[in-house]
Amino acid sequence: MPGDVVLGGLFEVHYSSIFPELSFTSEPNQPRCQGFDILGFRFAYTMAFAINEINRHSNLLPNVTLGYSLYDNCGTLGISFRASLSLASGQEEQFLLDETCVGSPPVLGIVGDSYSTFTIAMSSVIGLYKLPIVSYFATCPCLSDRQRFPSFFRTIPSDAFQVRAMIQILNHFSWTWVGLLVSDDDYGLHAARSFQSDLAQSGGGCLAYLEILPWGNDPAELRRIVDLIKTSTSRVVIVFAHETHMTHLMEEVVRQNVTGRQWMASEAWTVSTVLQTPQIMPYLGGTLGIAIRRGEIPGLREFLLQIRPDQQYNNTYGNSLVKQFWEFTFQCRFAPPPAGWLEAGGALCTGQEDLESVGTELLDVSELRPEYNVYKAVYSLAYALDDLLRCVPGRGPFSEHSCASLQRLEPWQLTHYLQNVNFTTQFGDQVSFDKNGDPLPIYDIINWVWLPDGRTIVQNVGEVKRSDSKGEDLKIVEDKISWNFKSKKPPRSVCSESCLPGTRMARQKGKPLCCFDCILCSEGKISNKTNSMECTSCPEDFWSSPQRDHCVPKKTEFLSYHEPLGICLTAASLLGTFICAVVLGIFSYHKHTPMVRANNSELSFLLLVSLKLCFLCSLLFIGRPRLWTCQLRHAAFGISFVLCISCILVKTMVVLAVFKASKPGGGEVLKWFGAVQQRGTILVLTSIQAAICTTWLVSSSPTPHKNTQYHNDKIVYECVVGSTVGFAVLLGYIGLLAILSCLLAFLARNLPDNFNEAKLITFSMLIFCAVWVAFVPAYVNSPGKYADAVEIFAILASSFGLLVALFGPKCYIILLRPERNTKKAIMGRGTPKS
Repeated sequence: MPGDVVLGGLFEVHYSSIFPELSFTSEPNQPRCQGFDILGFRFAYTMAFAINEINRHSNLLPNVTLGYSLYDNCGTLGISFRASLSLASGQEEQFLLDETCVGSPPVLGIVGDSYSTFTIAMSSVIGLYKLPIVSYFATCPCLSDRQRFPSFFRTIPSDAFQVRAMIQILNHFSWTWVGLLVSDDDYGLHAARSFQSDLAQSGGGCLAYLEILPWGNDPAELRRIVDLIKTSTSRVVIVFAHETHMTHLMEEVVRQNVTGRQWMASEAWTVSTVLQTPQIMPYLGGTLGIAIRRGEIPGLREFLLQIRPDQQYNNTYGNSLVKQFWEFTFQCRFAPPPAGWLEAGGALCTGQEDLESVGTELLDVSELRPEYNVYKAVYSLAYALDDLLRCVPGRGPFSEHSCASLQRLEPWQLTHYLQNVNFTTQFGDQVSFDKNGDPLPIYDIINWVWLPDGRTIVQNVGEVKRSDSKGEDLKIVEDKISWNFKSKKPPRSVCSESCLPGTRMARQKGKPLCCFDCILCSEGKISNKTNSMECTSCPEDFWSSPQRDHCVPKKTEFLSYHEPLGICLTAASLLGTFICAVVLGIFSYHKHTPMVRANNSELSFLLLVSLKLCFLCSLLFIGRPRLWTCQLRHAAFGISFVLCISCILVKTMVVLAVFKASKPGGGEVLKWFGAVQQRGTILVLTSIQAAICTTWLVSSSPTPHKNTQYHNDKIVYECVVGSTVGFAVLLGYIGLLAILSCLLAFLARNLPDNFNEAKLITFSMLIFCAVWVAFVPAYVNSPGKYADAVEIFAILASSFGLLVALFGPKCYIILLRPERNTKKAIMGRGTPKS
């Protein structure tokens, strides 16, 4: 259709072609296009409708009439490239020049093409002249390169956004293990690269396989690909390809009966009716797809109903396309019909057939998706031209603020205005382009529903879009989705199930990141998130729970009054104290008897008191260690035992002195062992131990300590001795006095007397030394509370040994053999021996 300004268009009205042999000696013939494409025909008429609507618009280009020149690319790169060059080079006879022989090119803008590969080839050449191209279907991300394609625009989002939308859907349903099939062209290969890159950056999944679908029907290759789909553990298959690829692929899927797969469609085939057949839908039912934004174009259906073979413009080829559509739709032929057509029962076309009676796909305007993009592309060029013509001289965007004129219009000037175009469609969608010529991206998410009656419904279940304020936003209404599985729920598609809290992920060698094993965290480490890569260590005072998913306070261990061992030792300590009190009471009650008086009652009473202190000091080793108990326990233990051993030592020395004095000339010895000297000796010996303890506590005092070396999962409360030297000197001094007492008692063991206490002291010292010799290695090798238990046991054992050995025989005589509790019996003055 002619006009003041002509817009070009490229559409796929046929989807295949046969080229004749090209020769330099003969004029090449036009290729023959085959396979009529109803949708491509509707795309072309949508552009014609948009231009007619603009021409009737009172405010948009009021004094300019738009015309159009539309070409059929026949689904072939060569034909598409030839058509684009024809549009740009000005071969039309209607092109007129003004008197200066300088005018606008034949077309000011081109709407097309549909294939990315075709558009790349066209834009690479035509872009050199800055002729604006607005594609309605080319989605390759490579076309966003402004250096290579300076005048390219599109009203369909780039595949870069489509890929991100796909990944958002995968993340929404937690599908991390997917297969990817792409077509062997720029569209598929760029989508594959973009998908792999974005999937790796998002960290939300892995590709189980990536396969390139062959052009044409390659049975062997298709069989291999379908075998891979069938054997893979992935339940989700994403396909970036055209409907021709899917048709061949699904034939093999049906043949092998590959079910149980969730198909995801790119916009190239997501609304394809060719695949919605009763044979294929059992396999493609429930498909989720990214679809071009659906729009409404009021009046388009009425415009399409006006198509008649006898009402077309004086354009032989245009009228020929309408006749082809008519013959394809009504299955008839215009006169003259092909030979044998009438004989075979074929009908002649009259041109008056009713389009509404045949239910042609041409009139189905309920899902206008690519058509809506064609509509927006035409309006984009119209608004850009309108802005250009409304320019006020002196305020223009070009040199010296000049404006462009229709008579001298250069393509790059319209490209400048097209870059800044911004308008809103009747459907309410904003149309503008970013610096790369891409629109504000928005996609519908659709779902294929296969009904029991064999019909297929393509329903909208959500959308994904990007806005300047919110970024990319995904909305899915899951309740509307129809799943093609028995469970009627979305499938699980993971290489490995998620690692629960308490475990960490360990990659499987040679496999993608999504394939991993779940390893239980080691003791003392936890993971409190799903799919943790590492386990974190618990703080020092905490330990991992049995499930390894959180830290719990470590159990504290010390010798407690509440545990059986602590109860037993406490009972033994109190029992020893009680026995000491009883013995002290017995001796006090019988203090005037020869047995008590003969054994130096004052030292005996002091010894019993010191033994009672020895028993009681063991209680300081039980219970949670505190600073005062740590400091007091060893000091009390050391002083109590030195007091006890000092009494025994003095007793032994008194025994020796008494027997020494009984010999002629030995009376002088007793004056050195009077009551004052005995008390003084005990005081001096005990004061030395007190000085040792004081020095130890001042220089390096014992302190409570949380020990985590014995057990990883427990905190052992213990008292560290502070100074090992101080502790060794304390024990060494006790040992020295014990050995000295033992030697003196051993020397006096055979003194002639009926009741020789030296024998009892010797025996008690042997018990004492044996206990403490055994204590040292046992104490050193006992961890935690058991070291305290060993020390308590040594204290109690040695105390009981001293108590029983020294006072047992005496109490026996006092209580059970009173006839022996006489001075004569004690002195051994019975019948003389011969």
